[in-house]
Amino acid sequence: MATALLIIDAQNAVLADELPAERRAIVDAAFDETVERLRQLQVKARAAHIPVIMVQHDGGDGDLLARGGDGWQIRAEIAPQDGDIVVEKRSADSFYDTRLAEVLERHGIRHLVAGGCMSQYCVDTTLRRAVSLGYDVTLVGDGHTTSDTASLRFDDIVRHHNETLNNFRAGKSFIRVKKAADISFAS
Repeated sequence: MATALLIIDAQNAVLADELPAERRAIVDAAFDETVERLRQLQVKARAAHIPVIMVQHDGGDGDLLARGGDGWQIRAEIAPQDGDIVVEKRSADSFYDTRLAEVLERHGIRHLVAGGCMSQYCVDTTLRRAVSLGYDVTLVGDGHTTSDTASLRFDDIVRHHNETLNNFRAGKSFIRVKKAADISFAS
């Protein structure tokens, strides 16, 4: 089964929200660690000639993720390289009104190894949609993150989504959660 690495919305300003300074430092450090794990997966995927697909959210004019602005840029540590594919989107669903399905079809991809931001929105929505479209998914359990909300801390949100999405099924397709260190792209 052909596989691709899918990294969703790992952009400079994706977690730029109002938090107390001590929480901001913790959320930012977790984002840095998540990006590093995604970078290591990029290295593995590229070495195995596995497509690397970067999804980049455009929040529209005036948004921190407005196309072309610094906040819109994909984090430098995992910026696309020659041969990588960038898919732009404007909603939480990376398939909605984008070319993602076309890209996957053209490359014969049936399995996605996925991570990125924000766990409860773009990651969750995209992965549930992928399964409903017939793709199997490996969610990088320590390769997605988000920010705190008014009622939940980011690590609780990540943990909840790992528990909720693991074994999520639609027909014969499903999601499995694995740590980045346990993911191999070798055939």
